[in-house]
Amino acid sequence: MVIQLMLGFFLAYLLALVGTPMARDAALRFGVVDRPDGQLKLHEQPVAYLGGLAVFVAFLLSIGMTFEFDEELLALLLASTIVTMVGLVDDFGALTPKPKAVGQAVAVFVLLKAGVMLHIIFIPWWARIALTVFWLVGMSNAFNLSDIMDGLATGLGLISGTYLLVVALLNGRMVVAFFTVAMIGALLGFLRFNFHPAVIYLGDCGSLFIGFTLGSLAMVMDYTRYNELGFLAPLYFLALPVIDTFFVMFLRARAGRKIYYGSPDHIPLRLRRRLGGSTTRTVLACYGASVVLGGIGLVVIYLDPVTTLIVSSGVGVIVLAVLIWLGRVDMEAE
Repeated sequence: MVIQLMLGFFLAYLLALVGTPMARDAALRFGVVDRPDGQLKLHEQPVAYLGGLAVFVAFLLSIGMTFEFDEELLALLLASTIVTMVGLVDDFGALTPKPKAVGQAVAVFVLLKAGVMLHIIFIPWWARIALTVFWLVGMSNAFNLSDIMDGLATGLGLISGTYLLVVALLNGRMVVAFFTVAMIGALLGFLRFNFHPAVIYLGDCGSLFIGFTLGSLAMVMDYTRYNELGFLAPLYFLALPVIDTFFVMFLRARAGRKIYYGSPDHIPLRLRRRLGGSTTRTVLACYGASVVLGGIGLVVIYLDPVTTLIVSSGVGVIVLAVLIWLGRVDMEAE
């Protein structure tokens, strides 16, 4: 099993290394690029999209060549494929927000149909279904929103996937382990081209795929064997995109802007101003925060409920203080 996991990782990694330049060439040839606008998009030259397609193909081929298929695996693969295709169409500029949301809802339905949903025993089945929809659509769009800086969403996905891999191995959940190890390999290979200065971006195809897949994997494991509040652990593993999404929604609502229209309200963009304008330092700082929060999530699994509440309250106070500090940044001067 260890050999299979290692094989899955290296296959995905090598396939991403080979496939990403091919995806970049195709994107440039067909004009699927992100063009600078002088406001939110400050890169000097158009940058290719379709990086997410290279990540997805590397991930899919690795899974297909190293792991035996079962019903749960097929459901996860089909749902991830649907979300990836929705994002790919959106990268070509052919989707508005509503059809995009419908596509994500169809992917969630595929998982629900296969019995893949959040399992929190003290809430009724209908609430579990509603929470599953909210969680998966929310995670998809959280990573989509976090893809605003070279290497950011890719690295956050890699870190989150690593923590989920650890939990999967501790739980003996090999389906999740093979999924996460393939994603880690694909993202690591892609990061070679996506870190600052990036020559290719994930696009909606990649960011939606990462968010939806990690969200799906996070909800199919047992976190409550030692701690009744252990189900909070995935929130720590995926904390940064989630926190940024709510932060952006709050600031846009307060300013009277529609929450789905772009604005420089994101945590990383404000942090970059605080750090003197360095993209590399900002992304590395976000990586560090993600590692720390994920580590706390691992610890939470083994704590008692009272200690979990104390720790989570302390983390909440620190996060709130940081958000207040970042909220005072004047982004009009960007």
